[in-house]
Amino acid sequence: MSYKNFPMVPRVIFGRGSFNQLSDILTPKRLGINAPFIFLVDDVFKSNSWLTSRIPLSYEDIIIYISAAEEPKTDQIDILVEEIIVNSKERPSGIIGIGGGTLLDIAKAVSIMLTNEGKAEDYQGWDLVKNEAIYHVGIPTISGTGAEVSRTTVLTGPERKLGINSDFTPFDQVVLDSELTKDVPKNQWFYTGMDCYIHCIESLQGTYLNAFSQSYGDMALELCKEIFLGDDLTNIEAQEKLMMASWHGGMSIVYSQVGVAHAMSYGLSYLLGTKHGIGNCIVFNHLDEFYPEGVKLFKEMKVKHDILLPQGICTDLSDKEFDIMIDVALNLVPLWENALGKNWKKTITRKKLKLLYKKM
Repeated sequence: MSYKNFPMVPRVIFGRGSFNQLSDILTPKRLGINAPFIFLVDDVFKSNSWLTSRIPLSYEDIIIYISAAEEPKTDQIDILVEEIIVNSKERPSGIIGIGGGTLLDIAKAVSIMLTNEGKAEDYQGWDLVKNEAIYHVGIPTISGTGAEVSRTTVLTGPERKLGINSDFTPFDQVVLDSELTKDVPKNQWFYTGMDCYIHCIESLQGTYLNAFSQSYGDMALELCKEIFLGDDLTNIEAQEKLMMASWHGGMSIVYSQVGVAHAMSYGLSYLLGTKHGIGNCIVFNHLDEFYPEGVKLFKEMKVKHDILLPQGICTDLSDKEFDIMIDVALNLVPLWENALGKNWKKTITRKKLKLLYKKM
């Protein structure tokens, strides 16, 4: 039996206000005055001086503001990499992603593509990256995706939505400052938090489950229950616990995988551009057959926080459009294997997926 030797984030700083130490973290990593740090920042912070005034710019460093309105795309990564190469005198000292899962995934992908030839779409899949990425730092401003700790960067390409899964993908440094999440809108907080919750359910009920994944998954699940079903936490406590739930939820799938909800939400995202968190919620809402207890709790959380999910997003789709979503979902073989085992194709047919999508 051969076991996978996974990398983990080697350095993490946790604490409210730790964002203020970013200069101390980056300074020793600077390669020279002409080797800039590139800060990729969610454009929702563009006029937010409370955050942007604390980004430690020196020499040739630049901030690039990026919209997170759409899921990251492979051609978007190629354009960003080209822009950075053209405008930098030397290879950058590092890439720093500040934002939610979209910005963190973009930062990971850009850091990989600065040292690997070709297009980002060439590396969608498992262990295709040849060269080590440049130094990259993740600073989440919303909690739940687990992107800060995962070994993948999920991208929508011309043919599929699939991550760059590699040992070079994880961040070299993560800054976990819960204060950065204080202004997240309620719906976004819920959808992204549910991404973490669904990670736990899919990991803990998967056929790939082992003691490594279970220990992290159990911890994250208990935190999610405390945050989304409890009444005893202050806002600060809830922000800090969700940040840790996201971390543990991401770790729970390092040696495991996600499952049915993620596979099907990739289809929604690829065809309709549905954002990852809300897409997972829309799908998971209809997965009683696969995760009965998990869905029951999810519906309780939804009611408690007065969340109304979009209805009928697949109502007017053509057969061809359904086929596109089904193709994307079926392409994610490890997710189906984790959810249902090696013989998953006996359960998951095109007809079954179409019926499920029609409920959405």
